[in-house]
Amino acid sequence: MKLKRSHGMALVLMGVFILTRWPGLMPPNFSAAYGLLFCAGVYFRGDLAWWIPLVVMGVADGLLDYFVYWRSYGIPFQWYQLLNYPVYLVLLGLGRWFHPQHSWGRLVGGGLLGSLIFYLLTNTAAWLFNPFGNPEYVKTVHGWWIALTQGTSGHPPTWEFLRNTLLSGGLFTGLFVGAMKAVDAMESAAEKAAANLEGAETALSEDPDAQPEAEETVA
Repeated sequence: MKLKRSHGMALVLMGVFILTRWPGLMPPNFSAAYGLLFCAGVYFRGDLAWWIPLVVMGVADGLLDYFVYWRSYGIPFQWYQLLNYPVYLVLLGLGRWFHPQHSWGRLVGGGLLGSLIFYLLTNTAAWLFNPFGNPEYVKTVHGWWIALTQGTSGHPPTWEFLRNTLLSGGLFTGLFVGAMKAVDAMESAAEKAAANLEGAETALSEDPDAQPEAEETVA
């Protein structure tokens, strides 16, 4: 399958995204993942929209689990990480409802919506499955609300994670969309110039007297 230049830019941005996953590089829940996944659904079509971002996420998680958490700290793979992947599919599906020709503001709004959905679903999953055995996560509406707003005692409140999720989702979606629109504009200009040149060459070939008359007029 032939990739457009914009697809190449998307792959480059995904590579940069892997670097942003390094622990401690960004604040908690401040991640390029939300914007990346949403924009992958927008800009990739067909099977590319699903397997490329999921492969990127899987590679990033695998490298971090092995080289950072296990090799450096002896922390084995944590099964609850897999809870994120169904939510990744939701963000990809949300992106499919949008189109690359939509305005920058509309796409950023979609990225913010995806970030909010990610936060709600992943925190609800943490409350429901409670992988850390938090006694405050009782299976009541109040316990669910605690998971969304307060979290575990002794740690920053989870509303701060929501703030970081929305800020990073809007920021990286905006940067991603801006870069893609700039590349698309350059592609369109190049294609228009090529079409004009081809049209001029076709006109000359069909009208052999056109060029001599032009030269005579100039003289």
